[in-house]
Amino acid sequence: MARPITLFTGQWADLPFEEVARMASEWGYDGLEIACWGDHFEVDRALEDESYVRRKQDVLDRYDLRAWTLSNHLLGQATCDHPIDERHRNILPAEIWGDGDPEGVRERAAERMRDTARAAAKFGVDTVVGFTGSPIWYAVAMFPPTPDEMIQRGYREFADRWNPILDVFDECGVRFALEVHPSEIAYDYWTTVRTLEAVGHRSALGLNFDPSHYVWQGFDPVTFLWDFRDRILHVDCKEARMGMGDGRSGVLGSHLPWGDPRRGWDFVSTGHGHVPWEDCFRTLNAIGYDGPISIEWEDAGMDRLEGAPEALEFVRRLNFTPPSTAFDSAFGSGD
Repeated sequence: MARPITLFTGQWADLPFEEVARMASEWGYDGLEIACWGDHFEVDRALEDESYVRRKQDVLDRYDLRAWTLSNHLLGQATCDHPIDERHRNILPAEIWGDGDPEGVRERAAERMRDTARAAAKFGVDTVVGFTGSPIWYAVAMFPPTPDEMIQRGYREFADRWNPILDVFDECGVRFALEVHPSEIAYDYWTTVRTLEAVGHRSALGLNFDPSHYVWQGFDPVTFLWDFRDRILHVDCKEARMGMGDGRSGVLGSHLPWGDPRRGWDFVSTGHGHVPWEDCFRTLNAIGYDGPISIEWEDAGMDRLEGAPEALEFVRRLNFTPPSTAFDSAFGSGD
């Protein structure tokens, strides 16, 4: 099972796309998970300029790379979030932010996500990874007391906003892989169940498996992977490390910045944290996942030029092929 290993370009979008492709190729990556920000992939230009997609593919060909996936986390976040505020202004293109009216931002972001499905099909990939935002994340602490109807209303709003987006994904033959992540409508095991139920388990909505968000919340990545095995469309290798604080900090992070040693947990380069990677890879083999394994580098304490090639070496050692026959088949009589 020669699963390709890709580099997610989201944390490299300050560099020109070709520069990232060149480095990834030199390190030995098989391809890129291309982010739809910076100059890496511009959805509007892909649909307006007939030569744009070809030029992107030419860069990949030049460095012997492939793309299986586009990622549009930033636009997806704005489709369903509450509140919409200066955080969104800082991550959105100016034409999506517009005058900042929250509903206008959501509507423009939703249209750009529909266009992302169209652009992905034009580019020849069948998976878009991203976020959805959430109208109820702000109520995660359940205080002031939060009536269940308020939560149910949040899932209905998500479905009302995302079913028309998923309709276009269906039309284009592309699927959306939601990254289960705090601040999204699905952020842990049971909210993932409710999210899939909210859209009637339609096939256009699948999951991006990124266990870095699971370990610090305290639920098991391997159980999640097995139970949602029919929905896993993409895998991101990102890592989290627990117990980095001094006994005073908890899992909510205390509003401390990444890399602050007082945090109770932090993102670290793949292989340096507490994700049970070997168990995850053995489970990926068991469920027959043969798509890309994408390294998403995030580590406030390690230079990315060291982290990206080191993570690739770590993942290659685990990305082993399962046996074609049972190990005890040679014990038979041969009759």
